[in-house]
Parts: sequence; structure tokens; C-alpha cells
Amino acid sequence: MIDDIVNIRRAVEYDVFDYQTLTSALTGYSKTRDKITKLLESGTIVRIKKGLYCFSEDFRKEALSREYIANLVYGPSYISLEYALSYHGLIPERVNTLTSVTTRRTRKFDTPIGVFTYQMLTGARYSTGADLFQMGKVSFLMASPEKALIDKVQKDRRLGSLPVSDYKTYLLEDLRIDSHKLTELDIPSLKVISSRYNSMKIDNLVCSIENLRSGVHA
Repeated sequence: MIDDIVNIRRAVEYDVFDYQTLTSALTGYSKTRDKITKLLESGTIVRIKKGLYCFSEDFRKEALSREYIANLVYGPSYISLEYALSYHGLIPERVNTLTSVTTRRTRKFDTPIGVFTYQMLTGARYSTGADLFQMGKVSFLMASPEKALIDKVQKDRRLGSLPVSDYKTYLLEDLRIDSHKLTELDIPSLKVISSRYNSMKIDNLVCSIENLRSGVHA
């Protein structure tokens, strides 16, 4: 059994892999499905979701990147909203749920390695503001700080009728974003992304941040 695991580990380059990669590594076995079942039962591999697997901790080459996995669980997608805000240091809380946006319908996946949620964004709203990040040997797509904040505001139903004057309270007290972090956001990037949204909420957000930067008490 140990020799089998070693051979499979050599054949599969990455710690996270799909069903096709796994079956290709098992071509020397007569009953591929039975072998996969035994690998799962022994805990050698873990099923993240149907068709997507990872090696157990004992057989991994490096620590798992849940950010990378989030891109694979449901796509096309990239990390945004609360998780990205926390990752970029905009909000103080640690966010355990991997929050993403997608062009497909809203979904939630409760997996052995964590909870992954996906909220739908369509057209131009989805297609701007994501950057590629590197973690070890893998890379993943995540919203920029500006895009993550815009997505959060867009998805927050409480802001539908708020005037610009109330956004400061929302940002500093409700989201608990440090005022210095807000003033460090890139205004040109905010404006480019906001132009794709055609949303009064997002226009008000940009206006509020500009007011904070200029010292206007709005």
C-alpha cells in the first residue's frame, strides 16, 4: 500500500487535483474506481467536492492554499467580498469562509477543508478588478482592495437608499475599516471599477472616500 501511495504521489504533481489527473495516475490498476474508493477510505486522499481532490496532510508537498482551491471549486470565479477585504488588511476580523464572485448562479460549498461561497456578478462588473496572486507553487485570482470593497458595498442591501453622508459611518463603524486604509485606496482604480457598475451606491462610495481623503467631513 505504501509503495502504491508513493507511486501515485510521484505521478500527481500538485497537492490538489481533478478526477482526470487521478485516473491517469492509476492507469496501472485494473479497477480504478475501487482503487479511488480505497484511497478515500484510508484517508490518503480527500474529496473536496465531486471531481476535485487533495492529498491528506501526510502526503502534501506544501501547505494547501484555500485561496487557490476557491478558484477551482466553482468557476469562473475569483475571491472577493469579506475574505478579500480581510486578506488585504482592510477589515480587522479574520474571515474563515472563502467568499468569491462568479458569473454563474450563487452557490455555497461546505467541504472538508472549509466553506466556500460564491455570489453572482455579471458582465462588466465581474470582468474588472481581479489580480493574480502567488502562494508557493500555485497562483489564484483575487479582487484588488478597491474591487473587494466595491463588491461588498454592491452586495450590501442596507445601502440602497443611504446618502453619501452616511457612508463614512458605514465604512468606519460598520465595516470597521481603518480610515488610513481607506485613504490609501487608489482613486483612479476605484473610478475605473465603479464605471463598470452603473450604480448610485458605488458612486456614493467613491465620493465618500474622496471626501475622506480631502478631509471633508461628509
